[in-house]
Amino acid sequence: MVIANNKRVEAHLAIILANIMFGLNYSIAKGVMPNYLTPMAFTLLRVVAASFLFWLISIFDRSDERISKTDYPRFIASGLFGISFNQLLFLNGLNYSTPIESSIISTLNPAMVMLIAYFVLSEHINIVKIVGLIIGASGVLVLILSKGSLEVGQNHTLGNAMLFLNTLFYALYLVVVKPLMLKYRPITVMKGVFVVGLISLLPFGVYDLATTTWAVIPPTIYASIFFVLLGPTFLAYLFNGWGLRYVQASTVSIYIYSQPVIAALVAVWAGMDSLDAKKITAAALVFAGVYLVSQRPDSRLVRILKRIQRK
Repeated sequence: MVIANNKRVEAHLAIILANIMFGLNYSIAKGVMPNYLTPMAFTLLRVVAASFLFWLISIFDRSDERISKTDYPRFIASGLFGISFNQLLFLNGLNYSTPIESSIISTLNPAMVMLIAYFVLSEHINIVKIVGLIIGASGVLVLILSKGSLEVGQNHTLGNAMLFLNTLFYALYLVVVKPLMLKYRPITVMKGVFVVGLISLLPFGVYDLATTTWAVIPPTIYASIFFVLLGPTFLAYLFNGWGLRYVQASTVSIYIYSQPVIAALVAVWAGMDSLDAKKITAAALVFAGVYLVSQRPDSRLVRILKRIQRK
């Protein structure tokens, strides 16, 4: 029991680290496109780098798992939903939209995951998860609305439509890949899904990547590219995948609410923004929502709320 609880704690910490990287990714990736890398080139570069790193790690991993042929369709679906469609739509959408609008749309992910997981995986949705979802969403709205940037321009409409589809496909990925994470090691799963992504994305991004003028890219942009390749692409996918072994897909999804808060805290630390009552309130609501959604079905809080619901 103690070991199981420790694994759950480690899984939550891994998911938190993944979302820190995702939270930073909005602004950092936006700074690279389109002046230095096109969205197509950046997407393919991310997948190539992550595929190489996962295969490199597997060389030093002594456990050589064989993938069952019956799992091939699920690997292909996970690669298409979580890598190909997700990455392609995210960077193209972000190129037309803004980091703030992107974060607004991304908050739809937990609701999508909970509904998909309910129908596909029969994951239970209790009153605590619903309350946590509402509280977390309200915290994000407090933070985002304080920024005061909800205007939609001519190109933003296309970008936001892409980001909506990106959120939908990532939700599908979290649900579809969960059984694979329970059956295989995270490295094995990531190798498989990124290979699918690489093969499917190669025709779309190879020209843009091959014609990129690398000599004009300054060192600061190279640093941004390196962060995106190592953090939000390689480590974040690995951490989220590992976390799926010990927590529900809907719980992994709820942590997306922390991304705007993390971005604000980093901006304050760097002297780019100030901390006010609205941001503190948003942080409290977001982490309260995460706490509620992460509650186990047999926890004391869940039992109390069930009694209240019966009355």
